Amino acid sequence: MKPTTKALLFNFICFAALYLLMFFLIVTFTQLDGWMKPVTAAVAASLLAPKFQSVKTSAGEKVFMKWIFIKGVKEIK
Repeated sequence: MKPTTKALLFNFICFAALYLLMFFLIVTFTQLDGWMKPVTAAVAASLLAPKFQSVKTSAGEKVFMKWIFIKGVKEIK
């Protein structure tokens, strides 16, 4: 699998998982109604989801991750 495809897939999977979790928590524990539930879940998920990016290096194209809960940038193998 190409690193750009891998990064895109990782971004989608992490966002989708966090979106579903946030939506469930918002529906269960808040009094929001209408379109505010999915919008709030989407904003929270996009802030909390790790960001993946493919970068061309001298050793080839690699996938890196940055997340607010870990310090620095990590290489994904």
